[in-house]
Amino acid sequence: MVAIVGLVVVIVAVLGGFAMANGPFGVLLAWSEWVIIAGTGLGTMLVSTPGPVLKAMFRKLPRVFTGSPFNKDLFLDVLKLLFELFQTARRDGLIAIESHIERPEESEIFKRYPKVLANHHAVEFLSDALRTVLVGSVSAFDLEAMLEAEMEVHHDADAQPVAALNRVADSLPGIGIVAAVLGIVVTMQSLGGPIEEIGHHVGAALVGTFLGILLSYGFLAPLAANMEARNTDEHGLYFALKAGIVAFAKNLPPMVAVEFARKSITADARPTFLEMEAACKATRKEAAA
Repeated sequence: MVAIVGLVVVIVAVLGGFAMANGPFGVLLAWSEWVIIAGTGLGTMLVSTPGPVLKAMFRKLPRVFTGSPFNKDLFLDVLKLLFELFQTARRDGLIAIESHIERPEESEIFKRYPKVLANHHAVEFLSDALRTVLVGSVSAFDLEAMLEAEMEVHHDADAQPVAALNRVADSLPGIGIVAAVLGIVVTMQSLGGPIEEIGHHVGAALVGTFLGILLSYGFLAPLAANMEARNTDEHGLYFALKAGIVAFAKNLPPMVAVEFARKSITADARPTFLEMEAACKATRKEAAA
């Protein structure tokens, strides 16, 4: 929602300032310049970006305009889920959580946390890590190294759509200059015509430069930055999961293992220790009931 407000502010500020200078809006509708810039920008994106990265970019872009799901409520649910799984394993043995991690969508524990269950990548990350713990032949140190390697792969994959969008944003000012140069070429052919016609062609050429710079720095670059920030929020979830799982693999008590996870959460989304403790105690009472 904030991103939408920001884009509206950009548009209002630019058009409002243009109107205050008594600029005619019709001159901005130089459709030939729009076609050159939009078409060339799209073409460069298709040439420079592999298909899977394009799909990921168009899948992630709409999320920029919604609120981040990686908030305090989600992380509190993550901590409660970890506590329930760790507590079950400690009370009934590691084999007791096997059915939960093999089929999370059917697990009574996972079903209590739909926000977490909706993040399929995080659930898969958690389940695979706990399967490794169940095997029992991997040390906590090696487990941590393995999880960090998986997180790095995930991070690199998420960075590619952002880089692709940034490449297009960086190219747009240059594409705007191309459109402007083509406009000047048209203008040079009209030098013998009326002064009004020459002025019209020069104005259209300058619109090309204007559009390239505005679309780059006012739209695409901020959208790419927002996508990158959203990726950082998501990676925070994996850091918390990794910290809790590794602590559990070291045979630390469930509450202590969950505290390791809590400490790995960024300050703006981290529940307090008392909030976490109360939530974990509540899950214990629910399980007993």
